[in-house]
Amino acid sequence: MKTKAEICKNWLPRYTGTKIDDFADYILLTNFQTYVNRFAEMTGTTVAGLDRAMPNATCKKSNVSIINFGMGSANAATIMDLLGARSPKAVLFLGKCGGLKHSTEIGHFILPIAAIRGDGTSNDYFPPEVPAMPSFKLHKFVSQKIVEAGYDYRTGVVYTTNRRVWEHDQAFLKRLHNMKCIAIDMETATVLMVGLYNEIARGALLVVSDVPITPEGVKTEAGDKNVSAKWTDAHIQLGIDSLKDLESKGEPIKHFKY
Repeated sequence: MKTKAEICKNWLPRYTGTKIDDFADYILLTNFQTYVNRFAEMTGTTVAGLDRAMPNATCKKSNVSIINFGMGSANAATIMDLLGARSPKAVLFLGKCGGLKHSTEIGHFILPIAAIRGDGTSNDYFPPEVPAMPSFKLHKFVSQKIVEAGYDYRTGVVYTTNRRVWEHDQAFLKRLHNMKCIAIDMETATVLMVGLYNEIARGALLVVSDVPITPEGVKTEAGDKNVSAKWTDAHIQLGIDSLKDLESKGEPIKHFKY
């Protein structure tokens, strides 16, 4: 295997245990196996690749697949590269994030308008000056579905970091405050940049799972389970409905090249 295309065609089935043609045209990405399990239950499908790095499930009826790619920017870049072998019509990341505003509440949905590239990984794809931005037509469909479902949501800039344990670092917290970000995560900027690099329409719908700007707001196992119990199904359904609506409207998403 000498070319990127050859590698990705070999590695997408290798990492997922699913043949390339068995993936749907529209892809949901997640960090959580519970999301894949619930997607399968909600759509009456089965989970594949449980013995692989990236378990997944596909609903042929809705033409949507979901993949658990794991945690962090390196894994986010890997799946967005590998999906180039499938050339999906759109990819939507369903992630959790830490809220960075006192007005941000656990359970709020966030639809990022952009992400600050503190991940490092995306620098292997574009110079640091290139902004990490979603495909806005995709986000238009997502925002419509959120409103139709009766939920509230926030927009703003998300900071993506490759550092996991930082909640104790007061200098880092002050820097986040000065950047005026609405939330922090480990994947959004990477998904957006590597999607751009591979000419894949991409977006992110995040749910606030903790508010780490205060000591009592730092995520715990109990708190995360509570958020998952309340919001997982709604999060998944919004993703499915947005991608199905995008397909039914037949609106192509153009790729602008730099």
